[in-house]
Amino acid sequence: MNVVDSSAWLEYFADGPNAAVFAKPIETTRTLVVPSLSLYEVFKRVTQQRDEDEALRAIAVMEQGTVVDLDRATALEAARLSIQHGLAMADGVMLATAQRHRAMLWTQDSDFDGLPGTRYYAKR
Repeated sequence: MNVVDSSAWLEYFADGPNAAVFAKPIETTRTLVVPSLSLYEVFKRVTQQRDEDEALRAIAVMEQGTVVDLDRATALEAARLSIQHGLAMADGVMLATAQRHRAMLWTQDSDFDGLPGTRYYAKR
């Protein structure tokens, strides 16, 4: 199972230097878990940088994976992880979602560098 952080989704959609790294977990939709928070973050950023139609096309790609909503247990675990690792709220939710689904978290967000269960690739 794989969770792709919003930073990695945005890199993929922009065809940035690390896009190929994130293509495999994104395109293997049968093992892709998509936190609903990622939908929010990607929709917002793509709408700001391009337009809403382009953002809706991005969301359609993301929804090919299994979208999971933030439930009580994941929210509480996210708070614990945020405290433990000094993570922002969204980062805690991503990590907690990955852990609850026994998934690898793919990211280019340096806050995850060195954390277990993550595949961090520095922005190029």
